[in-house]
Amino acid sequence: MIRAALRLILAAFYTYAGYMHVVRPEPFLSITPAMVPYPEAVVYWTGIAEILGAIALLQPFEIRLRRAAGIGLALYALCVWPANINHFAMDMARADGGLGLAYHVPRMFAQPLLILWALWASEVRIPHRKDRS
Repeated sequence: MIRAALRLILAAFYTYAGYMHVVRPEPFLSITPAMVPYPEAVVYWTGIAEILGAIALLQPFEIRLRRAAGIGLALYALCVWPANINHFAMDMARADGGLGLAYHVPRMFAQPLLILWALWASEVRIPHRKDRS
């Protein structure tokens, strides 16, 4: 029950984020590292990926699709971490200090939590090796 509720919240977050990537890409483009080729296309398609991942996360019919969505969203959160770091560096370099540490530090810590949340909410089983000693 708790897992399903948190899966719904995560899917709502990714649906909204994906929607914003598509309809208002400017804030995302402004923090995209210069090394990213075709930033407009990347921001657009990452928004689509977030929306599709959210849909797959919520569908009740196929656990393998839900797990694939969880892995995909976790990898996505990992891959956009450089944009968050870039945003932190650019913002903190501003004369007025930008949004400040109170905004950026929690955001940096939120990224690994989003990764774990996506894996847990989608019921991904992480294989582990039993101690044989």
